[in-house]
Amino acid sequence: MAQPAGLYIHVPFCEQKCGYCDFYSITTLELMAQYVDALLEEIRLRAAQWASMNFHTVFLGGGTPSLLQTDQLERIWHALHQHFHILPEGEFTLEANPGTVDYPKLAFIKKLGFNRISFGAQSFHAAELQFLGRIHTAADIRSSVTMARQAGFTNVNLDLMTAFPGITPSSFQQSLTEAVTLQPEHISCYTLIFEPGTPFYKRMEKGELSPLQDDEEMAYYQQAEAFLASHGYEQYEISNFARGHPYRCQHNLIYWNHQPYLGLGPSAHSFLPPQRWGNVRSVRQYIQQLQRGELPVTFRETLQPGQLMAEFIFLHLRLKEGVPLQAFRERFGEDLTERYRTSLKRLQTEGLVILRNGHLQLTRRGWYVADAIATYF
Repeated sequence: MAQPAGLYIHVPFCEQKCGYCDFYSITTLELMAQYVDALLEEIRLRAAQWASMNFHTVFLGGGTPSLLQTDQLERIWHALHQHFHILPEGEFTLEANPGTVDYPKLAFIKKLGFNRISFGAQSFHAAELQFLGRIHTAADIRSSVTMARQAGFTNVNLDLMTAFPGITPSSFQQSLTEAVTLQPEHISCYTLIFEPGTPFYKRMEKGELSPLQDDEEMAYYQQAEAFLASHGYEQYEISNFARGHPYRCQHNLIYWNHQPYLGLGPSAHSFLPPQRWGNVRSVRQYIQQLQRGELPVTFRETLQPGQLMAEFIFLHLRLKEGVPLQAFRERFGEDLTERYRTSLKRLQTEGLVILRNGHLQLTRRGWYVADAIATYF
């Protein structure tokens, strides 16, 4: 029986770079045509290795995938379906930047086969959008969602950013309210992280920007949690909220459930247990290697059983349901509660985890310090 898997395509182009973003992207848009040609070659070269997989999800992320021309999107879509076994009832997401789409393009994307669209809204305040380096306005967010509905999308996500310099509880409340008014099926709330190498990080090093304190970050997290719950959004993962089980992001669940995924494009990572590998972080090098018929892999590692166990645990702990103990036992041939008895005892004593209904789960308090808890495994 074919294994379930996820398929990610990294589209590394942006009209302008955001100061906080650590994802690989460039503003040299004239390379898009060569990138698409190279991507189609990578798809062809990867086909045999993944022939036994059923791809339940396809996710075009970036960068800004909505910058691709319709004929380029069509070529990618058809190549994926020609070379991989993609379930027709799967979840197919395209990330879009409000301000880079119009109704004809959204209608084309929907007709092509994408059934979920994710808009990087981030904020509904002009000053905050300018600070973050976004090219769109709040009006662009509203019109993009309206046009997506008119195009037939019934699964829309909005990304919001929290806990960044300049945000206030009242401005965040307004963004949350505006987002809910648009009635997306899914909302993601991400804390700004000062990633090394980004413009924001360099400004932090110069003393021009300061990260918020942990208690301030937690307050924004709790604000989102309470408000979205009151409007029918279930928090099923630390940063993600859905209007019911059918609207949980199936592609991200592939990651959190520690299932195989194939990443295509510059800087994309792949996971086929026990191996993980990543592509070169350069569009030009990516193109050059594929023009020579070479896979553009820059690193590869074989994960040891202990590493795989630890990943399985901390990824599942991000989910509301937690770690399924029986699935852990079936996969690794060990009892989680025995292997990690000392760590679990300490975490339970501190009120950070509980064992319930055959799952190891984070408590509400544990969710606020999930990254620290991961170090126990």
